[in-house]
Amino acid sequence: METLDNSAALFESVKDYVKEYMSRYDASHDFQHILRVLRLAKLILADTQEGLDEAAVFLAALVHDIGDHKYAQPGEDVENQIAKLLVERGASPALAAKVQTIATNVSYSKESRNPVAFRAVLDKHPELAVVQDADRLDSLGAVGIARTFVYTGAKRGDMKEAIGHFDEKLVKLEGMMKTSAGKRLAEERTRRLREYQSWWKEECGQTF
Repeated sequence: METLDNSAALFESVKDYVKEYMSRYDASHDFQHILRVLRLAKLILADTQEGLDEAAVFLAALVHDIGDHKYAQPGEDVENQIAKLLVERGASPALAAKVQTIATNVSYSKESRNPVAFRAVLDKHPELAVVQDADRLDSLGAVGIARTFVYTGAKRGDMKEAIGHFDEKLVKLEGMMKTSAGKRLAEERTRRLREYQSWWKEECGQTF
């Protein structure tokens, strides 16, 4: 198991790459999102049982949106992109494969489509719970509201579509949290979403 202390150079190199890579994404999935997920992963990890691979947690938090299908370019090798990136920057093949597996299983759609397969990955790599909860928390609360409207606007959607995303996905995330810290934080952030929904309905009536 590697720690951040002996992976500092790797972490900084990957961080620089991710910052440049994410510059082509819209503001809902930009480098600031990555930094928030890193901060949340650190909070959750500090509250979680010992024995987790912190290097894998933080590297996976850094790269979890690399190769995102919503933004992938034609010809981009999204299947092996993360592991290749890490090995090129000095990670061991074992660490690179572990981070690739964690990062590519963070998404809501991956868990929803095949929960049995997802559970098998989670059982093998419990670090996934930390990274996934951190990413989901950034989809909730005030930041989550802002990100929803930014993403919808970037995709040329309208406000009705953005608001619909709350019930379609966002309010469901609280019940899908895996860690104790994630559950606590999600409860308050979901309350903020619900309150915003009530304001929206009050101001818009039945128009939406």
